[in-house]
Amino acid sequence: MQKYGLIGYPLKHSFSSGYFNEKFASEGIDAEYVNFEIPEIKDFMQVIEENPNLKGLNVTIPYKEKVISYLDELDKDTAAIGAVNVIKIIREKGKVKLVGYNSDIIGFTQSIEPLLQPHHTKALILGTGGASKATYHGLKKLGIESTFVSRTARFGMYTYEELTKEIIEEYKVIVNCTPVGMYPKVDVCPDIPYEYLTSQHLLYDLLYNPNMTLFMKKGKSKGATTKNGLEMLLLQAFAAWEIWQK
Repeated sequence: MQKYGLIGYPLKHSFSSGYFNEKFASEGIDAEYVNFEIPEIKDFMQVIEENPNLKGLNVTIPYKEKVISYLDELDKDTAAIGAVNVIKIIREKGKVKLVGYNSDIIGFTQSIEPLLQPHHTKALILGTGGASKATYHGLKKLGIESTFVSRTARFGMYTYEELTKEIIEEYKVIVNCTPVGMYPKVDVCPDIPYEYLTSQHLLYDLLYNPNMTLFMKKGKSKGATTKNGLEMLLLQAFAAWEIWQK
């Protein structure tokens, strides 16, 4: 039986194991998907060594960047992003080759592209973690120039306090890549000046629980187009499966 899995810590609410095990059962695929909850990244190679039938892994926080030093190769987009969420395990003649990919960029671009209008030329990316890097490169592929918004002052980025009416008017796409507003803390949202949003804005939230975050509700009340991250999650899972199979 083939084995696939997820590494991260903690893994109490993993979408992947439910999704893939259902897929294997419904399509008659002789495989299983297992969560490998590893407290430290140094435990990663132990997972590879102890599971000789392991064909592929997903990677979630906090290891999307830390796992790179253990890999033999990165695909081009992934190298530019600097964050991995899919690993293909190739076993040949007793040797193991680990190749890193990023399916977040695939899921995100496929999900947001149908919503884009000609006036969507600039984006604010809320957050600076691994998911925000994939978002940045995804938007770049779609011809959209992006600027990060960080809680702390950094060169070339805005802080939340610096966001003015003029900036919000200039950047018509706003993507939330932070966990702010995720269940159970559903009554909070990223600290941006929502009063300057218009019907020309597109607010995309990578979160999908709750279905409608406060960030999205506040955008909707100003006539903005909104979307959550559920479709992106599904699309990046499809992409992961394709990577493992090719």
